Amino acid sequence: MTEPQLPPPEPRKPRHAALWAALVLALAAAGVWWFYFHNANNTAGRTAPPLPVTVVPAATGDMPISFTALGTVTPLASVTVQSQISGYLASVAFHEGQEVNAGDVLAQIDPRTYQAALDQAEGQLARDQAQLDGARVDLKRYAALMKQDSIAKQTYDDQSATVRQLEGTVKLDQGTVDTARVNLNYCRIVAPIAGRLGLRQIDPGNYVTPSSTTGLVVINQMRPISVIFSLPSDDLPPVMKQTRAGLTLAVAAFDRAGLTKIADGTLASFDNGIDVTTGTFKLRASFANEDEALYPNQFVNIRLTVDTLKDAVVIPVSAVQRGSPGTFVYVVQSDNTVAVRAVKLGPGAGERVAVTDGLAVGEPIVTDGADKLKQGAKVAPRPAAAQATGAPADTPPPPAPGQP
Repeated sequence: MTEPQLPPPEPRKPRHAALWAALVLALAAAGVWWFYFHNANNTAGRTAPPLPVTVVPAATGDMPISFTALGTVTPLASVTVQSQISGYLASVAFHEGQEVNAGDVLAQIDPRTYQAALDQAEGQLARDQAQLDGARVDLKRYAALMKQDSIAKQTYDDQSATVRQLEGTVKLDQGTVDTARVNLNYCRIVAPIAGRLGLRQIDPGNYVTPSSTTGLVVINQMRPISVIFSLPSDDLPPVMKQTRAGLTLAVAAFDRAGLTKIADGTLASFDNGIDVTTGTFKLRASFANEDEALYPNQFVNIRLTVDTLKDAVVIPVSAVQRGSPGTFVYVVQSDNTVAVRAVKLGPGAGERVAVTDGLAVGEPIVTDGADKLKQGAKVAPRPAAAQATGAPADTPPPPAPGQP
């Protein structure tokens, strides 16, 4: 008889695992509580150090009221030199990029055909002039005979008509001679204006005609030169106000990056209409360009000064903050705390801007270190290394809208 098999014993459950887990959580919670309580007590007993900031006083100075725009250097005169007659180009008397004066010889067309035409016209004129002279002698003789009643009046009248006919023929011949002489002169192609030559468009030996679209060479006047630029139509009234008062408005040209001044000039004129597609009007500024720093078709930044704000409160642009109060600055109080002061800005130039309301001359303002400040914050002010907010500076304009 077999013995009954007993079931396998059940595995022993870890009775103390839950207790250990609860103990660990309690210790962790106690450690976190102690850490934050300890830090809170230390922070409460410690005062935050003052924030270091750079401070400059608001200064007074003259601030130019100016407009900026992107302009294109445009010659006051640009001529494509064309041949006035047809013929073979015998020689070229210029170098590419050469400076020329009006009347300088640039090229020579083979003149033989036109010289022959002039000789022929002059011969025709000489022949007809001789016939006219003989007819006039006969007319004078007929006049004397008619007074003696030796010839019929019809003979005198016919001779008189012959003289007038020959006079017309001689005049026609003279016109032919003049035309031939002009055509012969056109064989020498000369510069119509003074300026700088471009690249040669045709070589000697080619047949040139007046209908050529490229011409021989392009001459651009370099001194003086102009810049054409556009401003919004809202800027037209102040410009017109100054020009109608007879004032000459100063214009400065800066490089494409807007960092380096290239030349100083004056406003020469502006267009007589506003472009309806862009809402802008065109202006032309004139520059002496003695050093030829401005080059045709060059892009430049233009600053047009229309007026000057005298004795304005001037601050660095770096002091201006923008936020919920609008435009504001941090003013340092006598107890070395800062106060938020809303200001109204006026015109600016480069790194300076005028304040029309909200700030007095001499008040210290924060220019560096304002990113961590708030109303009433304690600061450790230090003066700026160089302070020139009140001195008029020739600073470049910001890049014009659309400037790359």
